Amino acid sequence: MPWSWRYEDVDGKPVDGPAETFSSQADAESWIGQEWRALQAAGVSTVVLVEDDRVDYQMSLQPAE
Repeated sequence: MPWSWRYEDVDGKPVDGPAETFSSQADAESWIGQEWRALQAAGVSTVVLVEDDRVDYQMSLQPAE
């Protein structure tokens, strides 16, 4: 089952981002570990890991307050 990321702004609205798909959760997490700074600079506030149509988890790209 393919894994992918959805991207959201600070208001939780969808943001365009790379339409990458991954064969495993580990591959998806490795990719986001390399790309999160570029995504944050492009206006992405939160990423959501999705397996097919099921949300696995979401993660903020914002610094801790």
